[in-house]
Amino acid sequence: LHPRDWVALALPGLIWGSSFFLIAEGLDAFSPYLVTWLRIVFGFAALSLVPRARVPVPRSAWPRIAVLGIVWMALPLSLFSLAQERVSSSVTGMINGGTPIMTALVAALIARALPPSRQLIGLAIGLAGIVLTALPTWSDGGSSATGVVMIIAAIACYGVALNIAGPMQRRFGSLPVMVRALAVALVLTSPFGVVGLGESSFAWRSAIAVAALGALGTGLAFVSMASNAGSFG
Repeated sequence: LHPRDWVALALPGLIWGSSFFLIAEGLDAFSPYLVTWLRIVFGFAALSLVPRARVPVPRSAWPRIAVLGIVWMALPLSLFSLAQERVSSSVTGMINGGTPIMTALVAALIARALPPSRQLIGLAIGLAGIVLTALPTWSDGGSSATGVVMIIAAIACYGVALNIAGPMQRRFGSLPVMVRALAVALVLTSPFGVVGLGESSFAWRSAIAVAALGALGTGLAFVSMASNAGSFG
């Protein structure tokens, strides 16, 4: 790998490492549904400003783009916001580190073949890490356990999405795919976002946090991750 490849691989993690803190800041004044909707609004707006994002894609690609809008954006982003009402941002971020493991498991199911033995050992260690990270919060019971289930469901969605995003990026490019997937997610989450407006107050700190979350965490990071999935597998 070239140094620029390491930068490309690190960039989504660096951005998403702060995203759970930004979600927590947004939740101080906004409802979970409003946080999700606004981050998608800001992400879509940021990508729409880039001319390359408006490159046309064939109509045949839209079903898979719609699936990406659901399983990579609308559903998991909502689950993360809801989960962080119940679980700390640090625990959420650590469990989210299991996304590559979920991606490998989904890839194995699609291929109907087990990964090589070294990868199986790595997957086993990674799964054990997720369990050890989640166990103290899970043992609190009730709302905390529900939050852990939501996070695991969200990263399972990510595992499906990344296996779809890689081939799509190689065919159509990450920007055209991501801006259209965000458009689908925006339509799907808008009714919940409007309801969330009535359950929220306004605070500049939360507004700035969600704007940064959308432009960076839902715009730049998703494009970078889709590009990585296509380039590196």
